[in-house]
This record gives sequence, C-alpha cells and structure tokens, in this order.
Amino acid sequence: MKELKSRPLFDISITLHPIQEIGKTPAGERRVIPVSGGEFSGERLRGEVLPHAGSDLLLLRADGSFQQDVRLSLRTDDGALILMTYRGVRYGSPEVNQRIARGEQVAPSDYYLRIAAVLRNLGAEVCVAQHHRFRRCRRALAERRALRGIRDPLTATSAAPSL
Repeated sequence: MKELKSRPLFDISITLHPIQEIGKTPAGERRVIPVSGGEFSGERLRGEVLPHAGSDLLLLRADGSFQQDVRLSLRTDDGALILMTYRGVRYGSPEVNQRIARGEQVAPSDYYLRIAAVLRNLGAEVCVAQHHRFRRCRRALAERRALRGIRDPLTATSAAPSL
C-alpha cells in the first residue's frame, strides 16, 4: 500500500470554559466542554476560533475510551467564516486519563487519539477528511485542548493505510 503524503494545514489552540458534567446516559457518561476562543495558524490559513460558537461533546464509553464530537466556528484573517467539525476517539490507561483530567502534561505517545475533521465555508469546502481518511492530531492537554498536526487532504496523494 502506498504511503499517505500530506502536509499540515494549520495548528490550532483552543481555550475552554469549565466542563459541564451531564452525567450517565445509556451510551456512557456525557460531558459538554464549551469553547471560549482560540487561534489557528499555518502556512496557508490563519485566524481565530470564535468564542461561544462551539463545544466538545465528550462521551466516556464503557470501555474507558472517550468519544469526541466537536463543532467550532473559525474566522480567517481575511474574514472568511469556516465551520470545523470533527469526531474522534481517545484512549489511554486509567492512570493517563487521570493525569489528563488533572490538566497534567501528557506525552502524545502515552495515549491513542484519532479524529476525522471536516472544514466548510459558505463558498466552498476548504478541506474534507472522509471517514476512510483519518488525520492524526496531538492534543497538548496541559493547556487543555491544543490540536496539532491537522493534515490537508487536498494535498494527499494516496489513500490512508488501514488502522
């Protein structure tokens, strides 16, 4: 199988409001984490994460993994509005999950995190990461929610390898 070749689109740093513990549901324990702002920058795209226009709907599943469902509004430096959505899964040992919950620095190699992101604006889709083209990202959890390494699928030259 050919190697997936891509290049970073941007780095994003997200600031959050306090976690809202919804509680146990049939699917697992639900938490809502409202976004309070942030910024993103890359070689070809930069701007701000709009405050009060997004959240992370986090679900702690019975197997100990966390399912993410995130919606963000971005505004580029030239004024374009972009809707960024992503779904993903994070898994770590109970000890690592406790460190993350306390806001401690955790190396990305200590846990598994994969997302599938979609970015859209009114004029055209900026980029799409389809269900079979997962993009890696790292979360700097000491600052609670800085995403790194989102790849631009428009420059991808082959399909992603099997996970």
